[in-house]
Amino acid sequence: MEFDLGWILLGMPLAFGLGWMASRLDLRQLRLENRQNPKAYFKGLNHLLNEQQDQAIDAFIEAVQQDPDTSELHFALGNLFRRRGEFERAVRVHQHLLSRGDLSAADHDRARYALALDFLKAGLLDRAEESLRQLNHSAHATQARIALLGIYERSRDWLHAADMAAQLSQSGQGNFDVRHAHYLSEQAAGLVSSDPTAAEALYRQAMQLAPSNAHAYLSLASLQQVQQPAQALETLFQAARAVPSAVPLMASQLATLAVQLHRTEEAIQLLHEQYQQAGSLDVLEALIHLEAQVPSPQGLNPAERYAQHLEREPSLSAASRWIRHETLTHEQHRAAFERALDRAVKPLQRYRCAACGFEAQQHFWQCPGCQNWDSYPPRRIEEL
Repeated sequence: MEFDLGWILLGMPLAFGLGWMASRLDLRQLRLENRQNPKAYFKGLNHLLNEQQDQAIDAFIEAVQQDPDTSELHFALGNLFRRRGEFERAVRVHQHLLSRGDLSAADHDRARYALALDFLKAGLLDRAEESLRQLNHSAHATQARIALLGIYERSRDWLHAADMAAQLSQSGQGNFDVRHAHYLSEQAAGLVSSDPTAAEALYRQAMQLAPSNAHAYLSLASLQQVQQPAQALETLFQAARAVPSAVPLMASQLATLAVQLHRTEEAIQLLHEQYQQAGSLDVLEALIHLEAQVPSPQGLNPAERYAQHLEREPSLSAASRWIRHETLTHEQHRAAFERALDRAVKPLQRYRCAACGFEAQQHFWQCPGCQNWDSYPPRRIEEL
């Protein structure tokens, strides 16, 4: 059978024409999809900017349905679900991303971190911790460690919190020494009754790590006060020199120990210097207690002391204490005056968090409201 070259010559234009028509059809389809996808995407973005999250989610779902392989839309959709509190849907989106075999290593780590945030927001701390630990050598390692630190704080796992703070400091991601010292002090507090020797070692480690943090000094002094009062007083003197701003927190304890150990004059000198600088009423009360042990003809009585404080700093608390030591013209009304002043003073005797405003009768190293460390000034509301 002879091969007819004419058929080839005749078929070549036909094949070319069919190929051209097919390419045009594919091009039109591609253009149509490209027009539809950005339209849905920008529609969702517009809703998001207008804080219309419901409509934004619907638009992003539409965009994802049109192009299921678009990872960026999945990330946007998952983040929206998390912000709305729909953690189960956010988890499904990010788990779907992790199950894809075509995802790049960077996007895989990003999806893992987003999934950990979903679990964290949902309160599933164990699952969040598991996901975050898998990011130790990724681009999200620092954020993962900080998130893990937050988990350990919330669960009061001070041992792991201290380890994580040390890792963050060593990696050059900031100075976490003060927080590390707090974690060591909290860890020591749990050992005070069972192993006081180990607790003291942790307090001393915290003092060495962050010398300007009063938490460890005051906690160690409280531990030493019963069995080693002389050591406790030395610890308080050391704290007063290292952290002068914290003297109002330790003034009463320092005065009590100084009287017990017959070191009154030394304590008076230290507290007098601090009172001259800061004018704290807590320090003044400790001074008055100490001066009562060594009466001097030149010394002022308590009423005169409080009167001087009132001239320096007008204070209802000082007025309440002054009236207890002053003779009144109508002495029969003293009890009523004292009750009225005590009632007015009580709200002013609290400590207030500088970060969130949470108020409490006692001083906290970590705010119970916002969980910030060292956000409570060592002085009461009236003195701020």
